[in-house]
Amino acid sequence: MKAYKSGKIRNVGVVAHGSAGKTSIVEAFLYTTGAVNRLGKVDDGSTTGDFEPEEIKRKVTISASLAPCEWRDHKINFIDTPGYSDFVGEVKGALRAVDSVLVVLCAAAGVEVQTEKVWQYAAEQGLPRLAVVNKMDRENASFEQVVDEMRASFGPHVFPIQLPIGKEAGFSGVVDLVSMKAYVPQGNDCVEQPIPDDMADLAAVAREELIEAVAEADDEILTKYLEGEALSEEEIIRCLLQGIKSAAIFPVFCASATKNIGMRRLLDAIIDYLPAPTERPVQVINSKTGDVSKLPVDTKLASLVFKTTTDPFVGRLSFFRVFSGTLKPDSVIYNISKDKSERIGGVFTMRGKQQMPLTEIAAGDIGVVAKLQETGTGDTVAEKDSQFLFEPIAFPKPMYSMCIEAKSKHDEDKIGQALARLMDEDCTFRLQKNTETKEKIASGIGDLHLEIILEKLKRKFGVEALLKPPTVAYRETIRGKAKVEGKHKKQTGGHGQFGHVWIEMEPLPPGGGFEFVDAIFGGAVPRQYIPAVEKGLQESMQHGVLAGYPVVDVKITLLDGSYHPVDSSEMAFKIASNQAFKKAMLQSHPVLLEPLYSVEVTVPENCMGDVIGDFNGKRGRILGMEPIGGGLGVVRAQAPYAELLRYAIDLRSMTQGRGSFDMSFDHYDEMPQRMADEIIAKAHLNKAEE
Repeated sequence: MKAYKSGKIRNVGVVAHGSAGKTSIVEAFLYTTGAVNRLGKVDDGSTTGDFEPEEIKRKVTISASLAPCEWRDHKINFIDTPGYSDFVGEVKGALRAVDSVLVVLCAAAGVEVQTEKVWQYAAEQGLPRLAVVNKMDRENASFEQVVDEMRASFGPHVFPIQLPIGKEAGFSGVVDLVSMKAYVPQGNDCVEQPIPDDMADLAAVAREELIEAVAEADDEILTKYLEGEALSEEEIIRCLLQGIKSAAIFPVFCASATKNIGMRRLLDAIIDYLPAPTERPVQVINSKTGDVSKLPVDTKLASLVFKTTTDPFVGRLSFFRVFSGTLKPDSVIYNISKDKSERIGGVFTMRGKQQMPLTEIAAGDIGVVAKLQETGTGDTVAEKDSQFLFEPIAFPKPMYSMCIEAKSKHDEDKIGQALARLMDEDCTFRLQKNTETKEKIASGIGDLHLEIILEKLKRKFGVEALLKPPTVAYRETIRGKAKVEGKHKKQTGGHGQFGHVWIEMEPLPPGGGFEFVDAIFGGAVPRQYIPAVEKGLQESMQHGVLAGYPVVDVKITLLDGSYHPVDSSEMAFKIASNQAFKKAMLQSHPVLLEPLYSVEVTVPENCMGDVIGDFNGKRGRILGMEPIGGGLGVVRAQAPYAELLRYAIDLRSMTQGRGSFDMSFDHYDEMPQRMADEIIAKAHLNKAEE
């Protein structure tokens, strides 16, 4: 693929709710531009974008894929993004690399949950948006209804720029409201025709509405329009350009990707209406002063890594968006984010999984570099003396956690490194070691996300693993007070063992931990054995008498004891202390404690009642709720961790995927006796089986 200047490049993120047909749209673009010689289908697993085995198996996009093509002497870098919320990290990364967005909607399903989310993500980045109503050939397709839903969801600045000719199985072409011509497919081409007679009045009314809307973008043209003068096609296009690039107008097109209807006109619109990289200078932070400024494209190299992946044959692949300067092969680059230099070999672009060499990655273009060791997603790469730093990509926090363990001992040795590699390429996947339970905790956006992690582990690294709910870290404490004796006496011939203590155990306030008091007088227990008594008690606290969980919030006083001048030892006093501890626990009304977490849930206001009711069913306590604007509200609550293990799935079900939450440990509290009895019985059963 030849090199293009910045003004001849378009970088477009293709976003949608799952199953709206965006991968098919990108495939149709590639076919129409001649980048591929046959039109692949998602159902057949033959599309360019969905090439990973997990994507072919499930018929959904999981990873953002790059799909460059050439049209009218321009280069268009399409990035096909996932439509399911579990893979939102891929969308967030892709939107930092593009200058505009194509939002795909299904003509039968209309505006769906993820449509609203990706629209909001694009709005946060200030990205111009075109929308296309796909699957116009489907049963129950309604272009008018989808446009009405878009206006209800996204505001009044949504305007059709095309009208469909025919509907459902009879969909046969489009009417362009700017040129006032009809376009119908003819092979891989389309032919221009007069508007059908039965659509002439409808098209005239729709064009008048469009002109009225776009004229507001240019004062001179607005004056001309208000004076009753007709606007030329060039003037309408000029207004559209200004309105689209300022994100004040959102044109809507119609198409059928699988029938390749409307693709050529949509490609023309991308060239005509969407901004080149030169028209959208990006903000950068001065790494020395912290000042924010706009980065011109004609300055030194400044680029952002927006995606990292691992190819089984090539190794680590880093996807770059070059915002200024030029990234050249066989050169040294500087990672400002990590203060490291790296040498790069060749540079190339990718169309799905196909690599295409480049002579350079120019300002405004997107490309790939292989085998970088230090550079990861979100890093700024520039020249050594550069001070420009891009703001990190805002990836969402993982919300769903499971314990992950290798299926076999052989895989146990490899799983840690394999998971680290997957974390490197997926910034929404986390792995932590629970030091108490010794479990590896894998966290992702949802259950499907973690399922895909397992499949990638097996395919890329040959490691088989299992997921299971994390072990809840319960605690034990006491509510009463006891004074007990512990004596260890053993005679084995020669030196025996003798340790003897009297202790008093009493509860401390929550968070009190452990307090040891030495109340010995008169040398009943010699000074050299008192540290052994304290150590024996602390070791005993690691395993309580109810279910073997650590004991917290107790005060133990060493009151009295005795010793033998020959047979006493540190070990004997530790054993005596352990015996005394167990007796005292049993006599001090032991109880089981469970961890309570603080949860902050952000949901649409109309879902707040469901969320509150759900917390009540989870033994939760509502701490407060408030609206935060934009139709959203926040619910703050506390609930037992055991009730929150599947909360990411529960919340998605309650809010149709519109909710998000964050949670953190707060404190331990006493469990209801009935539930504590179940935990204790299960612990005893597990111990018996061991």
